[in-house]
Amino acid sequence: MLRIFTLVIALAWLPFAVSAQELQTLLQSHRDVIIKPSRKTVGPTLDALVASGLPSVRGFLEAWQEKNVYLRAEDDQFYLGSDADGGLTLLDVDTGAQAVTGVDKKDAKQIKPNGGVRREIGSALVAFQLSDPDIARRTQALDALARSLDAAQLAPLIASIDNETDAGLKTRKQKLANYLQARFGESPAIRVAAIENLANDLSVDGRAVLSQILATEMLVAQQLPDDANVAEVLEPGEGDLDRIAAYQTLVDDHGLPALVVPADIRRALEANVDGGIVGGIPVARLDNEAERARAYDALVEAGKVPARVSEAAIDQAFADWGFYAVYLESDPTITEAAETAQATAQTRVTLSQTADIGLDAISLASIYFLAAIGLAVTFGVMGVINMAHGEFIMMGAYTGYVVQQIVPDYTLSLIIALPLAFAVTFGAGVAMERLVIRWLYNRPLETLLATFGISIALQQLAKNIFGTQARPLTSPGWLDGAWIINDVIQISYIRIAIFVLALTFLCLLLLILKRTRLGLEVRAVTQNPRMAASMGINPEKIKMLTFGLGSGIAGIAGVAIGLYAKVTSEMGADYIVQSFMTVVVGGVGNVWGTLAGASMIGGFQKGVEWLNPSNTLAAQTYMILFIILFIQFRPKGIVALKGRAAGD
Repeated sequence: MLRIFTLVIALAWLPFAVSAQELQTLLQSHRDVIIKPSRKTVGPTLDALVASGLPSVRGFLEAWQEKNVYLRAEDDQFYLGSDADGGLTLLDVDTGAQAVTGVDKKDAKQIKPNGGVRREIGSALVAFQLSDPDIARRTQALDALARSLDAAQLAPLIASIDNETDAGLKTRKQKLANYLQARFGESPAIRVAAIENLANDLSVDGRAVLSQILATEMLVAQQLPDDANVAEVLEPGEGDLDRIAAYQTLVDDHGLPALVVPADIRRALEANVDGGIVGGIPVARLDNEAERARAYDALVEAGKVPARVSEAAIDQAFADWGFYAVYLESDPTITEAAETAQATAQTRVTLSQTADIGLDAISLASIYFLAAIGLAVTFGVMGVINMAHGEFIMMGAYTGYVVQQIVPDYTLSLIIALPLAFAVTFGAGVAMERLVIRWLYNRPLETLLATFGISIALQQLAKNIFGTQARPLTSPGWLDGAWIINDVIQISYIRIAIFVLALTFLCLLLLILKRTRLGLEVRAVTQNPRMAASMGINPEKIKMLTFGLGSGIAGIAGVAIGLYAKVTSEMGADYIVQSFMTVVVGGVGNVWGTLAGASMIGGFQKGVEWLNPSNTLAAQTYMILFIILFIQFRPKGIVALKGRAAGD
């Protein structure tokens, strides 16, 4: 009875025992390649391992890639190994079970694939990792696949799409599958359909796939082969095909007579000098190219040197031989579809780049508007050239930094910092106007010098308090990242917030100036101070409040600018010049003019940066030159001030 029971158990385990030897048997059939692999020979072995479908293949490939595979001399079998103090511990390649311990390193040969082979093994592992339960492994597999598109990965990639649980990875898998089908699809119809999908793909990877399909090589032939898929007929001396280089190709590939260049003539003449004469011409006369050519031709007639190739001979060679750019892809329907898709994608990319530049220009204009609107109010009402306006921006930024040190919640600290920055800089502006500016009205040079001195003093005070290192003004988490419209158009949420803030201030200022008594009095003082005084308005009070309002707005602008720019004692100096240019170009004392000036300057600067992206200093230089020319034709700005003050 016991023998029968034992036989039943043995028969039950027989399929597993047979299966347990399948990978070892497969490895033995590729023994030589596994022991001494190379990048050129390892491909069929990897394909056989992946195609076997054995569950133990993945573990073997990972161990092989990490140099943890050993060939034991005693039984000539492959094992997975790990190094321990007592020697090697060898594991069965099929079951992963411990086979033997304490093996001397001399008795087991470690398989050490080189870097190229390990990369090939890594590509083979992608097929397993695409369906790995660990999302990090699946992501790594997609990264590896994207770096090197391989036709062998198409089937496992498509098979893994339906079971993908992560929406982002599923979309990425579908995109990569489309790339692979465009290049390695089973039929022209499948490839053309995938290529047509690439017309809507603006990513660099998608456009790279189209470029790979449309890759060409130069073909030189007297008669074009019937199966050649010609992209372009090349004319020597035109485009990128240099005339001399084209003829040299004929020399190298088809044995035409070699060109004789000036260096060859010089060496030939030096080698044939006889008694101070070469080719019947004294050496002293060989100081110009024409004489050297005559001497060389004389040597040709004497049979001492090869003849020069004439221009007529070169022209005849180009008449006999044609130069063609031929697609590496032999199917014309594929290349035609790729050309159409590439043209469509490039058009969409160009339009998207234009839109992206437009968004950048609007963003920059919003920053300039925020920085300049306070200056526009004070400059327009009082005619004061306030060189310390940038330092009010700096004060607002530092106010935001201090608030964040007290209130760690970035959203709450931002809500507190905005009105507090306005209050701090409003008070500083009122104090400056009462203590300094009020004594210097109608004295522009003294005002400029005084405010410039105040700006230096405020910078030094900030250095003494906060130091010279840049301080972080951290934006809330909901402002991290960017709004991505497509692969070309994107704008950060911080810049969107600054645009919204600038739009909010535009509306608030228009409401104050058009719908409140303070706004009415400000406009009256701006247009005609004497007449406003005669109507019972106190110009001194209005100027004080207006200067404080402009300074307070600069403080809020500082908080906004500090969210994405460095907060230092000199940060105001980065915006004071642009602020004055914005006010002057737009029209002094006019909100709409400031908006127009900021839009013009921001758009022009971004346009120049797009034309010359490697040199932002050039963009600023051209912008200043443009503004100088603009003011020559429109000295009162885009939106000129109305009223009697406009003529002052």
